[in-house]
Parts: sequence; structure tokens; C-alpha cells
Amino acid sequence: MSRYDTFHPVARLLHWLMAAMILAMLFIGAGMVSTLAEKHATLVAIHRPLGMCIFVLALVRLGFRLVHRPPPLPADLPAWQKLAATGSHWLLYALMILMPLIGWGMLSAGKYPVLMGGGFVLPPILPQDPALFAWLREAHR
Repeated sequence: MSRYDTFHPVARLLHWLMAAMILAMLFIGAGMVSTLAEKHATLVAIHRPLGMCIFVLALVRLGFRLVHRPPPLPADLPAWQKLAATGSHWLLYALMILMPLIGWGMLSAGKYPVLMGGGFVLPPILPQDPALFAWLREAHR
């Protein structure tokens, strides 16, 4: 494991790339729930592969972080702030991994294809189940 006094350039690149993707996803998600026009299909077509890109990059980012440790928090930071910073950081990692998985599971349970573009379709990760679909749909919102 290596440690830097500042964040590794790859960690910075992943951070800002994912920040832009997550911000785009928030706007796309808001647009998806507010329209039934033909824009809806376009937004869904962007939402699904973007979610999977976020999922894959979150795994890459997590793996990179485990090998290339981030710089330590300031030594004079109160313990409660260190706990809050660490906890919120790991919560964000959990959300970046779980939200795409919940979406993929939701579509699987609803027997909807997860189209990634170029004719590539992700395999289902859950069996078809209308009750599970409804539960996961609420969890994904």
C-alpha cells in the first residue's frame, strides 16, 4: 500500500469523473420521473448504462483506494468530525455500489432488459417477481 500527502492523481480523476456522472444521473432521474414524453425513452436509454458505469467505476475506485491509501485527515480534527467524515465517505461508496445494483435487480425482477447500447443486454440478477420489483422500485427512488 502506498500513501501520499495528497490524493493520488488517479483518485482525483476518478473522483471528478464520478462526481460529474452522479450529478448527471440526478438530473436524468429527475427528468425521467417528471415526463412521459418521448424524452422519457431517451433519458432511460442514458440512465441504465450510466448507472452501470457508475457501478463499475465505484468498484475500480474502491479497489484503487484500498491499494493507494488517501492522505490522513488533519491531526487536529475533532474525533466526531473524523468519524463523520469517514462514515459519510463509506456511506457514499455503499450508495455508489448499491443504487446501480438495486436498479439492475429491479429491472430483473420486472423482467425488463438492461440495455447497455450496441445490442448488449445485461443478464438478470434476480428472478421475475412483481412484489420484489415493486419493493426495489421504491428503494431505487
